[in-house]
Amino acid sequence: MPKTLDFILSETELNQIAKAVRSDKRPEVRQRAMGLRLLHEGTPPKEVAKLMSVSQPTVYDWHHRWQRGGVEELANRPKSGRPPKADAAYVARVEEIVEQDPQTLGHQFTVWTVTRLRRHMEQETGVALGQTQFKALLKANDFVYRRPKHELKNLQDAEARHAAEGWLAELKKEPKRVRSTYSLWTKAV
Repeated sequence: MPKTLDFILSETELNQIAKAVRSDKRPEVRQRAMGLRLLHEGTPPKEVAKLMSVSQPTVYDWHHRWQRGGVEELANRPKSGRPPKADAAYVARVEEIVEQDPQTLGHQFTVWTVTRLRRHMEQETGVALGQTQFKALLKANDFVYRRPKHELKNLQDAEARHAAEGWLAELKKEPKRVRSTYSLWTKAV
């Protein structure tokens, strides 16, 4: 006869499960911890499996994983797969390129876009990443796109600008003489 499993948790284990259900950032850990809590409360594994939309062996696996290593063992394990095309050296080179003016690298444009940066990196490194993959790489490495701020101060006459700023400051100090006609509600001057 197979050995029956004891799903009863100690007070400290129950506190760990409650904390995982309440505040763990990984959704799979929250779900699995909730399943363990239901088991502790006396819900049969078959019922827990039905409630959580998983198979019964999966519920048993959660229990065994919990016994093996606690909350951290409930997290998804790393999956095998193809190694990433872009390594740390690639990301470091992207950081260097972003800080440079594209024209110094022989391009006709003055602002980097995702497509332009991706194509430049492909030409330079030979590593071809898709648009979505490249955007994910930028996001994972905390790159943020922002619009360039164009300034024309260097083209303005400094004396005229200073005079205009002084005139504007004086206009702001003067009281408003005309009532607004843009609203039904006005304040008497």
